[in-house]
Amino acid sequence: MDLSIGEVAERSGLSVHALRFYEREGLFANPVRRLSNGRRIYHEEDLEWLAICTKLRSSGMSLAMIRQYIELVRGGPGNELERLELLRRHESHVETQIRELQEALDVMRFKVRLYEEHVARGEADQLWNPSHPDAARARTHQECRPPQGA
Repeated sequence: MDLSIGEVAERSGLSVHALRFYEREGLFANPVRRLSNGRRIYHEEDLEWLAICTKLRSSGMSLAMIRQYIELVRGGPGNELERLELLRRHESHVETQIRELQEALDVMRFKVRLYEEHVARGEADQLWNPSHPDAARARTHQECRPPQGA
């Protein structure tokens, strides 16, 4: 079934502009076909690839790495180990990002609890303020970082 760029945009959640960008950057697994009048024609497999491609992008895979993966896929059978290694490298990168984000979330949760407690007790003015002259001696330096294991 042939799909127009508008239909693909609607079904993929990507804008027409983004689809044109993906095409220009060579990010489609198959070349985008065109009618004699120049209108782009897409197929279901293009939508399937876009779903994968957008996840790779949202997980931080570079355009260059996606292009490398696509070139390997286009190369057909025989390079599966190279594809696997590329995907493993990115998987490791995503796992590192997740750990870093979890650490950031832990800090944010700690700070939210700390602020909630101080606000509830009417002691928000005692929260650490680095520009305050007593900051170096303030007992509220605990705001800077969560306790280990928190």
